[in-house]
Amino acid sequence: MNESFPRPDGSPARTTLARHIACAGRTRLAAIAAALVALPLAWFAPLAHAEKADQQKPLNIEADNMSYDDLAQKNIFTGHVVATKGTIVIKADRVEITQDPQGYQYAVGTSSGNNLSYFRQKRDGVDEYIEGNAVRIDYDGKNDFTKLTTRAVVRRLQGLTKVQDEVHGSVITYDGQKDFYTASAGKDQATPGNPSGRVRAMLAPRSGGDAALNGSPATLAPSDSIKGTPQQ
Repeated sequence: MNESFPRPDGSPARTTLARHIACAGRTRLAAIAAALVALPLAWFAPLAHAEKADQQKPLNIEADNMSYDDLAQKNIFTGHVVATKGTIVIKADRVEITQDPQGYQYAVGTSSGNNLSYFRQKRDGVDEYIEGNAVRIDYDGKNDFTKLTTRAVVRRLQGLTKVQDEVHGSVITYDGQKDFYTASAGKDQATPGNPSGRVRAMLAPRSGGDAALNGSPATLAPSDSIKGTPQQ
């Protein structure tokens, strides 16, 4: 049973009016909240829906062996694995493939010993490729995002042979939608010339030629003074 109870002042009219005002206030607040939530989603929507032709291509895999884990819904390929999807190429000792309900595919390539897994993908609209090596390579087909972990190196190639940029790091990520990559340092990058395992990069001028990635890193020391014109 629905029953209206009067306010302590005994006026049903005031009770009804207050209820309408409160209801209208809640409706307006809900509308404002919905608008605030929708605003960032609308702002980022073009990035979230950017798709490359590679996403629509079939995934082809060659390997020495294959097994299927029904519980994990995972295909496991081992032995000289070569996976291709459009311009994407992944080579590794072992590749695990999963697929989400929307049909997006995910790959994890790993290699052991002195072998390194390999990744390559063509950039849109230009005759350039991004390729890299690492012990582990994770590829996210939904977001076109690649993560290379341990002893990682990524190169930007003109054509398939001419190195334009080269980056060494412990972990390197490549965002294919935004055409952007990052690198972080790690102990696996330590060498006699780079004992702390810092990130090292060779970045060629866009109009220049190749340059070799060699020589020891610069010796850095903290400054004991700050020079220059103070900013207002």
